[in-house]
Amino acid sequence: MSRPYAEVIGDPIAQSKSPAIHNFWLGKLGIDAEYRACHVRPDELTNYFARRREDANWRGCNITLPHKETALVLADRAHETATRVGATNCIVPEDGGLVAYNFDSAGIGHAIPTVHSSVCIIGAGGAARAAIPELDVFCAIDVRFVVRDRGKGLKLAKEFDLEPKVYDFDDPSPAFEGVEGVINASPLGMIGQPPMPKPILDALSLAAIDAYVFDMVYNPLETELLKRARAEGYETIDGLVMLVGQAKMAFRHFFGALPPDSADQELRKLLGA
Repeated sequence: MSRPYAEVIGDPIAQSKSPAIHNFWLGKLGIDAEYRACHVRPDELTNYFARRREDANWRGCNITLPHKETALVLADRAHETATRVGATNCIVPEDGGLVAYNFDSAGIGHAIPTVHSSVCIIGAGGAARAAIPELDVFCAIDVRFVVRDRGKGLKLAKEFDLEPKVYDFDDPSPAFEGVEGVINASPLGMIGQPPMPKPILDALSLAAIDAYVFDMVYNPLETELLKRARAEGYETIDGLVMLVGQAKMAFRHFFGALPPDSADQELRKLLGA
């Protein structure tokens, strides 16, 4: 007999640590269910949700690149956590329909170490969208973007009513000058993705002396951005902090239980192995 299951979808997906996280918690809590990884290409996304709607054992899915914005459109309803971001990282079947949530913001809030007034965000996709509301909560009034597509960055800044402080990969120095926080909200530096551009790594030294550097990438944990930041003496936060933070919210929606906080260190050792 099939067991209840949830999964993570993306393209690519082999790098995901979500199955290890959720299956670890399922084992700790003795829940008879499983969590899988499912490779879904962009042209398969509509059919994927059509099939899952008919599967009584499916409890929902986490969503990673490149589906976070498209999946929001395919959901029947969107929770406020997703609508304010314009992207979803979790879809759950509820009351006969698919409901889109976004728990990335909660994970980001868990990772950001303290309040800073100025922050530089690398990237302008769904993860950057999730970061902006949290930065508002943390009173960041000076938000700068370093992007490959300047038009996309300007559009994002306008959407969130921010000043158009948007800089190119080739000349990112103004974005880092005296900034108090740096967030990589792009896949740059992830296994299977392009490396972090050298001009960005070189500009990192222009940040304020007490700045933090938070890289959402979690595979590898020790990215080139974090290596350079540590060499410069900055506080560093790796992507596992955010990943585990948002996963706890998703797990509760999938399986109706909260993961045990007491197992966090054991889980981190498992994921870092």
